[in-house]
Amino acid sequence: MDSILQQITDWLKEMFISGIMNNLTGAFTSVNQQVGQIAAEVGQTPANFLPGVYALIRNISESVILPVAGIILTFIACYELIQLVISHNNMANFETWIFFKWIFKTFIAVTLISNTFNITMAVFDVAQWVVRNSGGIISGSTAIDDSALASMQVTLESLELGQLLGIYMQSLIVQIGIHILSILIFVIINGRMIEIYLMTSLAPIPFATFGNREQSIMGQNYIKSLFALGFQGFLIIICVGIYAVMVQTVAFTSDIVGSLWSVMGYTVLLAFTLFKTGTIAKSVLSAH
Repeated sequence: MDSILQQITDWLKEMFISGIMNNLTGAFTSVNQQVGQIAAEVGQTPANFLPGVYALIRNISESVILPVAGIILTFIACYELIQLVISHNNMANFETWIFFKWIFKTFIAVTLISNTFNITMAVFDVAQWVVRNSGGIISGSTAIDDSALASMQVTLESLELGQLLGIYMQSLIVQIGIHILSILIFVIINGRMIEIYLMTSLAPIPFATFGNREQSIMGQNYIKSLFALGFQGFLIIICVGIYAVMVQTVAFTSDIVGSLWSVMGYTVLLAFTLFKTGTIAKSVLSAH
């Protein structure tokens, strides 16, 4: 009778150990794949990330938004000319050089809106260079290696049936939680690129405001917002580097439950910090 109970107990232990290992392997694989793709995705320019979407956005912007920007530029140029003419004591000290100044400023403004997408892509080319080089310096794997999983399985084999049942339930919760977090990471990374496409679609309008000092505040803030979106990728790489260091400090030896929740906590922290990178980048560059 005792041998039968022992066989049933051993069978249940093997089932729970197998279930725990499958839960954790699936969870770690999911988050590792998602985190591993971050560096490659944030290092791409809008033109390379989704070429079809970029071509669509550029075509719509140049066909629909650019004519509106031209109208805005015309009003701003007229307003700037009026200001230049009346600025010298209501034309009492009239000087003809102001017309050359106005022509030069208008020429610069027309050149800017004519090369809007070249300028915006130059911003993201600079950001891509920073992200690519920082990704090469910040090294570290976010994966839970095979040796850690093997040591965890050895520890599990030494536990009692009741303990294995508790760990199995917790590992199931951790697996579900990490799958949700991996989806959240995917949404954050791809949402940033969608925001970039939306920003670039309206690029000609703020660029049209550079013809006047007062109105150029819109264009200046737009440029700062572009740099904030570009350097958000750099902050994302920093977050991944910190996460890699944190995960490698987790030791799956004796306290398996604590290690499981530590990885879960670090993943939650990664998702939260990724969500905050946009706000931090805008705060640093005074973009709003």
